[in-house]
Amino acid sequence: MKTVGMALIDMLAHLGTEHVFGIPGVHTVELYRGLAASRIRHITPRHEQGAAFMADGYARASGRPGVCLLITGPGLTNALTAMAQAMQDSIPMLVITGVNPVDSFGKGQGLLHELPDQQGLIRALTPHSHSLRDPADLPGLLASAFELFASARPGPVHIEIPIDLMSAPMPDYQMPAPVAAAPAPDHAELQSAATAIAASQSLLILAGGGSVSAAADVMALATQIDAPVISTANARAAMGRHPLHVSASASLPAIRDVIAEADLVVALGTEFGPTDYDVYVDGGFPRLQRLIRVDIDAAQLTRGPECEVALNGSVANSVPRLADLLPNTADRSGAARCEAMLRSVAAQADKTMHSDLAILEALVEELPGCAIVGDSTQLVYSGNLFLPHSALPDGWFNAATGFGTLGYAPPAAIGAALARPDQPVVCLVGDGGLQFSIAELASAVEAGVPVLFVVWNNSGYREIESYMRAADITPISVTPVCPDLMAVAQAYDMPGRRADTLPALRSALRELAALGRPAIVECIATQDQIWTDQAPQGTP
Repeated sequence: MKTVGMALIDMLAHLGTEHVFGIPGVHTVELYRGLAASRIRHITPRHEQGAAFMADGYARASGRPGVCLLITGPGLTNALTAMAQAMQDSIPMLVITGVNPVDSFGKGQGLLHELPDQQGLIRALTPHSHSLRDPADLPGLLASAFELFASARPGPVHIEIPIDLMSAPMPDYQMPAPVAAAPAPDHAELQSAATAIAASQSLLILAGGGSVSAAADVMALATQIDAPVISTANARAAMGRHPLHVSASASLPAIRDVIAEADLVVALGTEFGPTDYDVYVDGGFPRLQRLIRVDIDAAQLTRGPECEVALNGSVANSVPRLADLLPNTADRSGAARCEAMLRSVAAQADKTMHSDLAILEALVEELPGCAIVGDSTQLVYSGNLFLPHSALPDGWFNAATGFGTLGYAPPAAIGAALARPDQPVVCLVGDGGLQFSIAELASAVEAGVPVLFVVWNNSGYREIESYMRAADITPISVTPVCPDLMAVAQAYDMPGRRADTLPALRSALRELAALGRPAIVECIATQDQIWTDQAPQGTP
């Protein structure tokens, strides 16, 4: 008879899981008993936080939940930061942990990896946490988790399994098929939205991370009603190089001016969070004249700007039905409005911004079809503000929104590369952020994923140093020593190159990409260095 641990692996495979991320420990070895004979591939990070970041990157790149196997106690607490990032950015993640025997709960016996209340600790960082008490409940718990990912605002779901149950016999079971039923607005609500859209003269669309899976539907609606689509950072790459796509942040003055003038805004799957709509924390996001909002989370519809029509449903099951109620609308000059916005943003950007965008454009040109996974670092901040179509990659996500962690990109890029093995994947990270998870370079080599780690080495936490100076604070502890990254590359048996000019960067990218293995490109960034004098084009 199979144990609970063996059956768990079979159930995950049945649900379509292809990769799991974790570090085996004495409290989880039983979960590994069935892996050797399974088609599921196990990826071992160098830290449990890396496991959860890998799962995050895998989920964003694949559209499927990332799965972690973690030991009780420190395994779970090490992963909490990554779970919080996934919670903030609505990323589907299944975290399966051990926990000490049920009869030890609350007794404070000093057991190995003991927490006073592991499930209580995790509840604030997950929409659902379950503690398995009866093996017969396991199939239903897993099916429920996958139903949640598909039918509600996703996030990290936690299931803990007492170590004495992991090795218990698993009774005969049938795996229920997950039944995903996302909420959907009713016809009357959709008709109200359609009526408002049809009467609008200068409407526009705001597309957030909740619209990524329905990007084609969003752009089809935009074409039908001739409306510009302004994307948030998490939606930017999904909306693509379309003449109606404004790949610039609503935190920028040129974009805010147009939003303020719009007689109707249609917001799709976006929470109006400050990291997308008020990056500079100046309170300058305009008051909207009229707002239609679509969100899978009913609670989100009560937050932020007041809605005239609030549609509780996924973007995927709302936008096509809304489009069916709308005629092809007369010309609203959508493409011309988009081009004007992009030109205005490009004209208002300073030399440093133009330099950053030239580097991003070089990445996209030298690595056609690449996905860029970013950390919290200067180049990523610039890309979140503005990515002209010439620099728009075929995948763009990072940790500079929502929870805003450092050290996210190296493991997340590994997860993304596993999800998209035929696509070039770039990890864009600063020298400070890299040192949060530098050991995951070894994980990339071990996993055999050809991630290009592009390190923006400005000798410390330059953004924080600049912020301190602007606030008249003497900069302290903002220049952590960076190791010799070429020596690090050699230690991990990775090729590495340095670049301090744009031509050198292009040459390094071409050379290393041709090798088809993990590699490091270190960009040496001196104070106020401008990598190019050519301003990027702001037109699609």
